Amino acid sequence: MVDNVVADLSQDRPRLGRSSTAERVADILRDRISEGFFLPGQRLSEESISEALGVSRNTLREAFRLLGHERLLEHRLNRGVFVRLPSVEDVRDLYQVRRVLEGAAVRRAPSEEALTLIREAVRDAERAAAEDDWQGVGTANIRYHQALVSLNDSRRIDEVMRQLLAELRLVFHVMENPRAFHEPFVDRNRTLLALIESGEPEKAAAYLDDYLDHAERLLIHAYDPSR
Repeated sequence: MVDNVVADLSQDRPRLGRSSTAERVADILRDRISEGFFLPGQRLSEESISEALGVSRNTLREAFRLLGHERLLEHRLNRGVFVRLPSVEDVRDLYQVRRVLEGAAVRRAPSEEALTLIREAVRDAERAAAEDDWQGVGTANIRYHQALVSLNDSRRIDEVMRQLLAELRLVFHVMENPRAFHEPFVDRNRTLLALIESGEPEKAAAYLDDYLDHAERLLIHAYDPSR
C-alpha cells in the first residue's frame, strides 16, 4: 500500500504550479493524511516522495518541518520522518477545539454554498457505507465537518480546521472496527444537517455537543478500553 500511495502522489504535481513551495507540498501531504492514505507510525521516504512530486529534498524537508509543527509528523533521531500517532490527551484537546469552532458554525445562518458541500458529504458517506467502504465514510466525514466549519465564513478558521481534521484522521486509525465507529455518525450527520436546514441553531448546537461527546468517548475507549 505504501508504494502505491507514494506513486499516486505524482498525480498531485499540477497542484504545485510553476513555483514549487514547501507550503504547497505540505498542503498535498496534509490532504493525503486527511484522506487516510498515510498511517500513524509510517515512515515517509524523502527519496520516493520528492521524486513523485518532482520537488527538491530541501523543499520536502521544509514541508515535513511545517507538518511537524502541526503535530502530524515527527522526526526520530537517526531514523527519519514518521507519521505521528496522537495521544489520548491530543484527542481531548482536539474535541475541545471542535466544540468551539463547530459550535459557533451551527449557530450561524448557513449559506447555500456551504449547505451544498455538507449535503454532498452526507450523500458520499451514505454511498460509501452502502458499499462497506468505511475508509470512504471516514473521508466523507472529514469533508462534512470541514464544510460545517465553513459556515463561520473565515479563511483562518477553515485553515485551523484543516489542520485539526488531518490530525483527527490519524486518531481514526486506532479503531479496530472502523464500521462500529463511523456507522452511527452517518445518520447523525444527516440529523444535524436537518436541524441546520430547518433554522434551529440552538437545537443544532445542543445536538452537536452530544454528537461530539459521543465521538470523543468512542475514541478514548479505543485507546484504553478501561476508560
